[in-house]
Amino acid sequence: MNNASPSLTHPIGLHRLCWLIVGLVWPLIWVGGLVTTYDAGMSVPDWPGTYGYNLFLYPYKTWLFGPFDLFIEHGHRLLGAVVGFVAIGMVIAAWLGEPRRWVRRLCIALLVMVIVQGSLGGLRVVFSAQTLAMIHGCFGPAFFALCAATVVITSRRWFQPYTSEVDGVGQKLALTLPLAMVSLAYVQLVLGAMLRHAPPTLSPSGFGHIVLTHVVGAFLLWILTGLTHRKARRCGDLTLSRSAAWLIGLVAVQITLGISTWVVKYGWPAILSWVPASDSTLLRSKGFVDSIIITGHVATGSLILALSAVLLVRVLRIRWLDSNSRLDRAAQTTVNL
Repeated sequence: MNNASPSLTHPIGLHRLCWLIVGLVWPLIWVGGLVTTYDAGMSVPDWPGTYGYNLFLYPYKTWLFGPFDLFIEHGHRLLGAVVGFVAIGMVIAAWLGEPRRWVRRLCIALLVMVIVQGSLGGLRVVFSAQTLAMIHGCFGPAFFALCAATVVITSRRWFQPYTSEVDGVGQKLALTLPLAMVSLAYVQLVLGAMLRHAPPTLSPSGFGHIVLTHVVGAFLLWILTGLTHRKARRCGDLTLSRSAAWLIGLVAVQITLGISTWVVKYGWPAILSWVPASDSTLLRSKGFVDSIIITGHVATGSLILALSAVLLVRVLRIRWLDSNSRLDRAAQTTVNL
C-alpha cells in the first residue's frame, strides 16, 4: 500500500540546498553569538554598507587583519548574505523541481525570513537598539529550526511508500511531547536572549526570576526528552528514538554549558563555595575560551530547537501515513463488502 503519489519525485537539487543552508546557518549563529559575547554589534556603525563601502567590496585586508570586533561583525554580515543567496537558490530550485505547492511556499517563507532577519540586524545597528538585538537573536534559531525541518521534508525518505513497519505506530505517537519540546526549547532561547540583552533598568529581582525560570525550564526540557525517547522506543521506531536520544545528550551538554557560562560571567554561585579555588573567581574581561563557552551555550540551544523540530516533523509524517493507511483499509473493506 503506497500513500505517496507516484507522480511525486524526489527534489534532489532542493534537498542539497537545504543541507547547505543548514550547514551555513549554524556557523552563522555561532558568529552572531560571538558578536554579542564580545559586544561587537556596533563595531561597524553603518548599514547596509561597511564604513561606506559596499558590503562585498570592503577591503579584505582591513577585514582579515583589522580589529577582532570588526572581523566577526563584518564576517557575520557576509555569511548572512551568503545564506540569503542560498535561500534564493532554494526558491528557484523549488519552483523548477518541487511538485508540492506547500513546499514551494515554505521555501518562499524561508527567503522572507532571511530578509527580515537581515533587516532586524541592520536596524539594530542603525538605531543602536538592544530590543532589536534580542529579537534578532530569537528569530535566527527559529529560522534554523525551519531549515532543519525542510531537510527532512525534501529528503528521499519522505517520499518512500508506506510500509507495514509503521502500521499502527502513528496512533501510539501523540504530538503532545514533541510539541512541548519545541515550545519549551524556544522559550528557553527567549529567556536566554533576555539574560544576554538584559537592559540596565532590569531589577535584580527581575533578573533573578528570569534566571530561575531558565534553570527550571532546562531540567523540564531534559525530562521531556527522556519521556519522548521512552515513548519512541515503545513504539519501535528507531529513527525517532535515536533523535530523542541525541536530544537527551544535547540537553545534558547544554545544562553543563549553562553552568559554565554562569561561572564565566558571574563567578561561582554561593551554593558551590566549597569547590576549590571558587573564592578566587572574579569578574573579568572574557578570554577566548570563555567566549567559546558562552557562545557554545547559545549555539547548542539552537541545535536543540532544530532537532526538536525535526522530531516533530517526523512524528507528523508517521501519523499522516498511518491515518491514510487506515482510511485506505476501511475503503477497501467497504468495496469488498
